[in-house]
Amino acid sequence: MVERRGASLWLTHALLILGVLVVFFPIWLAFVASTVTQPEIARPPMPLWPGDRFFENYREALLSGVNVPVATMLLNSLVMAIGIAVGKIVISLLSAFAIVYFRFPGRTFFFWTIFLTLMLPVEVRIVPTYEVVAGFGMLNSYSGLIFPLIASATATFLFRQFFLTIPDELAEAARVDGAKPMRFFWDIVLPMSRTNIAALFVILFIYGWNQYLWPLLITTDPSMNTIVMGIKQMFPSGDDIAEWPVIMATSILAMIPPVIVVVSMQKLFIRGLVDSEK
Repeated sequence: MVERRGASLWLTHALLILGVLVVFFPIWLAFVASTVTQPEIARPPMPLWPGDRFFENYREALLSGVNVPVATMLLNSLVMAIGIAVGKIVISLLSAFAIVYFRFPGRTFFFWTIFLTLMLPVEVRIVPTYEVVAGFGMLNSYSGLIFPLIASATATFLFRQFFLTIPDELAEAARVDGAKPMRFFWDIVLPMSRTNIAALFVILFIYGWNQYLWPLLITTDPSMNTIVMGIKQMFPSGDDIAEWPVIMATSILAMIPPVIVVVSMQKLFIRGLVDSEK
């Protein structure tokens, strides 16, 4: 490892600090705006330090909303994000395991068929998907929010590539010991995939949390709105005045769950991206 000393070390740290400040400054402004009054935001210059309306604004944000409390929308988004992440991981694990460890006709064809679905995002197949969900009576439900989005060709591909790095001797040893395929999957393959699962969970959780178009399409009941939909609905139309402190407080609340997931799983996330655990 080459150590960097002198001016280059200070320059590197200065650039890193500058980058952090550039990224963090808009978030800080949003937090400040969530702790002041409406006139303080409307009157330039905007304050750069928190005000004394923190508890009042956040209480109003949690207990109010356009049609439903923000706390309910946060719960809906949390259920949807966890359901999508867990569903994608489970289906992708089983699909990749079957493709790698089972011999059946057309195995390669089916894999590439799954992989080609990457070219068909939700927006392209949204009309037939909506018809199927409506036909099963899953509108305005958690199942309608989650099930159409849990198939993941990307996760299947990543798990397949990882399973191919597992030595064949492990599968042979398990077979000699009398382990059935699912016992081999549960006791050997799954523990070895722990960091990969963690890395994908973080990515897929944020993907599910940020969904807007699909929830907007299938939810007509305000009690099923997600937090991303709620923030959009808070913006005024026509000559209405925006309650910016409440909107900013809601935006800060919407960032907290993804931040908690990333911070709590950062070590496994980094290992899952850089360590194959061969």
